[in-house]
Amino acid sequence: MNIGMIEAAAERLKGHATLTPLLTSPFLDEMAGRRVFVKAECLQKTGSFKFRGGWSAVSALPPETRAQGVIAFSSGNHAQGVALAAREHGAPCVILMPSDAPRVKIDNTRALGAEVVLYDRATGDRDAIGGALAEDRGLTLIKPFDEPQVIAGQGTTGLEIARQAAEAGVDRADVLVCCGGGGLTSGIALAFEAHAPGLRARPAEPEGFDDAKRSLAAGRIERNPRMDGSICDAIITPQPGDLTFPIMSRLCGPGIAVSDDEALAAIAAAFSRLRIVLEPGGAVALAAALFHKDEVEGDAVIAVASGGNVDPGIFRQALDRFPQL
Repeated sequence: MNIGMIEAAAERLKGHATLTPLLTSPFLDEMAGRRVFVKAECLQKTGSFKFRGGWSAVSALPPETRAQGVIAFSSGNHAQGVALAAREHGAPCVILMPSDAPRVKIDNTRALGAEVVLYDRATGDRDAIGGALAEDRGLTLIKPFDEPQVIAGQGTTGLEIARQAAEAGVDRADVLVCCGGGGLTSGIALAFEAHAPGLRARPAEPEGFDDAKRSLAAGRIERNPRMDGSICDAIITPQPGDLTFPIMSRLCGPGIAVSDDEALAAIAAAFSRLRIVLEPGGAVALAAALFHKDEVEGDAVIAVASGGNVDPGIFRQALDRFPQL
């Protein structure tokens, strides 16, 4: 992985990905005790940053390989990103999804033309299932985070943040990133290394599923003890990737873990103060900025709002529980 791959992915994404804004609110600044900037990737195509990596990976395939079709496994956001990229390239697409994924994500993935195959998140081995399907059908597997072209696509988010932060007069800040396997976090960190060395990427995760935080602290990859039990489904992964962890270990600051209640509160605050819709897994970075301010350094913080594909019931729960935000 290198910055050249990220810059090449940015060229391929031109005219296809949305340049998402860096939003601010004086109310959020007051809550956090510092300036807060929110990179609204929930406004990206398919409702999350995952379209970047999906397009990068699909567009980088040789045409004859792409025509055979692609397969991905995802709780929903990577699924939709790859499905849309495949559809726009005219390629067949199979998506392996956990059966407990939010219904809106399953339905949207099917609506984008992908064949959806469901599995049990707690007992199934998605790597084994996906690998078998890929071999049987001659499909190219596009992994959700431990894939160079996916990391490159996600890293284009960091290129945009670097430019937008400079325009806002911010040259030094912690950048909190919703982290599952680390594709977005590591891609952003590589972009900062080359273009904004004063910005520091830091993973944000749900409590009990903070494998990146624990891995960074231990200096080795740590696994999550379980794979269910949090509302932040989009960023629950077994462990950091073999490609992403060395990048995070070299370039990222320490991780921050937030509770489900804090994620719900961040959803309410984002809607009330910025008028954007976040899903729990896409809200943990903002939750870390707002409710773990003692763990953040500097007079400004940037939070990546990574996705907005929220189940309507969860969204209503957030607004009902935290109307004051």
